[in-house]
Amino acid sequence: MKIRLLALCLLALGACTSAPPPASTAVEPVAVGPWAGWNDYALPGKRSTVYRTQRDGPRFIVSAQAESSASMFRRQLRIDAAQLARVQFSWRVAGLIEQADLAEADSSDSPVRLVFAFDGDHARLSIRARMLFELAQALTGEPPPYATLMYAWDNRAAPGTVIVGPRTDRVRKIVVETGASRLGQWLQYERDLAADFRLAYGEEPGPLIGVALMTDADNTRSRAAGQYGEVRLISRDGKAL
Repeated sequence: MKIRLLALCLLALGACTSAPPPASTAVEPVAVGPWAGWNDYALPGKRSTVYRTQRDGPRFIVSAQAESSASMFRRQLRIDAAQLARVQFSWRVAGLIEQADLAEADSSDSPVRLVFAFDGDHARLSIRARMLFELAQALTGEPPPYATLMYAWDNRAAPGTVIVGPRTDRVRKIVVETGASRLGQWLQYERDLAADFRLAYGEEPGPLIGVALMTDADNTRSRAAGQYGEVRLISRDGKAL
């Protein structure tokens, strides 16, 4: 039972890469401004967070409302690692989740996360990880990604902290914002995605195969809300991907 739970958790947090879900768990892509091609993705056994596109002045943003829920708003793609350089993104959070702690399995929630799924050489995985991958695919028909990297807002950990997933080391989180001092503000970030992957995993990244937004409050059985600005992937020669 424990291995089954771990496999489902691995699939859930890495679901950016998987094939489109059955009709009962998916909606049509939201073809609005920069969010064209993005769509909701429900996670196994979880209540879904509500994601809505809306105008914020001249731009379209995504507002997320979680109520004891966890799901993603994602875009599937494939970008060779040699092309990928930077990512620009923004978000705004009104309040933190009081009991959340990204380092603890039973309270690993966040009002905002940006999730990246990478392909790679599965032969390099540990025996335990390969068993989990095989079980997750057998349970759902969808293979997990080789590695998942997240940018997240945490209550306690200092910016720059790398948190290895408490249930699987194939999910790693980099804290880019912490605490309550900048709540209510639109915050802008630019990150070197390949460098951050090396920091988190100690190896070169493979192809990028998915990107998603994730606002979740399922582990703490609470509520969370966040807003997201456009996610821009930029190549080494400065072009948008």
